[in-house]
Amino acid sequence: MKSTVSPYRYWNGFCEGIPIGLGYLSVSFGFGISAVGQGLRALEAVLISMTNLTSAGQVAGVAVIAAGGTVLEMILTQLVINLRYALMGISMTQRLDARAKPQWMRMLLCCSLTDEIYAAAVTKPDTIGPGYLWGLMTVPYIGWTAGTLLGAAVGAILPPRLESALGIMLYAMFLAIIVPPMRRERGVLFAVALGAGFRCVMTYVPALSRVSEGFAIILCAIPAALIAAVVCPVPGEEGSHDSN
Repeated sequence: MKSTVSPYRYWNGFCEGIPIGLGYLSVSFGFGISAVGQGLRALEAVLISMTNLTSAGQVAGVAVIAAGGTVLEMILTQLVINLRYALMGISMTQRLDARAKPQWMRMLLCCSLTDEIYAAAVTKPDTIGPGYLWGLMTVPYIGWTAGTLLGAAVGAILPPRLESALGIMLYAMFLAIIVPPMRRERGVLFAVALGAGFRCVMTYVPALSRVSEGFAIILCAIPAALIAAVVCPVPGEEGSHDSN
């Protein structure tokens, strides 16, 4: 039976968040360079990181801004890319103890929820308190914001060629994220290949090449995910539903 009082405190979370924060520092450095390279000011890039804390969403959002996209495109793009955080937030609220009962506190805690923070928190065998989560989020938030500031500052003074070379860091991170699951799971490989194929079609077919960046992401990602879910369902998923 799980304990009703969390043994994890702010300092425990702070220490566990240091490796995540160091990783975010290097990744957001690439985002800062990329954002400045696409026409944003350093302050704008930092404000985006301070209020979003989502690498894929920020990269896609800056692309929509740079392409002159509409507010509707931005909303739909962020909804598609960041929908998983809603599911993580729902799951996380089930692990919080009574001290995080106020709805405003739960909403605030979920604002800084990322894949890595969620993974570190859900592995705890007991319920967790808000203090632990605040500590776990502190260093990643600082690292993400500071890395963006450093990248934006450096990107503003670098020669264009070197700026473009360093901007590849962020895309290398995305490859590092998707390649391991692609090697393990056929469904992920199929979804990625299908999405890439759709994007190539939209790039090189004249009638589709005029679609803006934001809608292009949506029109490629959603069909690819739906088709992959039908063609390559998760093994044992039906059995798990039946058992419940």
